[in-house]
Amino acid sequence: MKALPSWRPSLKDLAELVLIGLTLPLYYLVRGSAHERVGEAVVRASQLIEFEKSLGIFWEVELQSWVLPYTGLVNLLNGFYLYGHLPIIGALAVWLYLWHRPQYLLMRNAFLISGAIGLMIYLTFPVAPPRFLPEWGFVDTVLDQYDTGRPLTPAFFVNEYAAMPSLHFGWNLLLGLGIIWNTKHIWARAFGVIMPASMFLAVVVTGNHFFLDVVAGTVVALGGLGIAYLIEKRGPRLWRLILPDRVFRHLARSD
Repeated sequence: MKALPSWRPSLKDLAELVLIGLTLPLYYLVRGSAHERVGEAVVRASQLIEFEKSLGIFWEVELQSWVLPYTGLVNLLNGFYLYGHLPIIGALAVWLYLWHRPQYLLMRNAFLISGAIGLMIYLTFPVAPPRFLPEWGFVDTVLDQYDTGRPLTPAFFVNEYAAMPSLHFGWNLLLGLGIIWNTKHIWARAFGVIMPASMFLAVVVTGNHFFLDVVAGTVVALGGLGIAYLIEKRGPRLWRLILPDRVFRHLARSD
């Protein structure tokens, strides 16, 4: 690993910390406080199953049935679903911020934009997760292991009907891309591949997402990354059109 860059904390660092420190709880607070239209969400999940069946990809129950006999593996996937997400993303953010600042800004914007897109979908398009449809053969493995849906997570942060898109997978995909793009170490790159692949297996086996939720999470995450890239490339020109010239020159010098 490279030596820690020589830097002194500045107001920009504090502003970045405040931005992340406020945005993430706000995201989960709004997501969790959304009106839970239970009947609509369950009906939409059933319609999603029928759509997957028409595509010939309704394999989630079968995949669960293959894995459920292996209790150790199920418990491992439960733990990965709960804890192999935000803690690892946080570690990636610190690494990029200290050693790859331009890439940090790109990935930070990608996470924020995709989160905003996902939040709008959750609020307007509630979908129940597979675990709420036991009549189709689904099992809630997290509940079975921990005797609670989300251990260590306050209830007001949880929206049980925000299955589509799966940002558990989408954000782990961004995590993997952030690692792969910023290191040449073979084992680190392998970790960047394993993280989203493992999360794909975890979200399905735990009964938290359908395959199409994962597809939607991929589209939203990559869409957020694409928008972030355009902002990075075209942003200065856009701000120059919006801001007074004196203000723009001041901001440009401060960068």
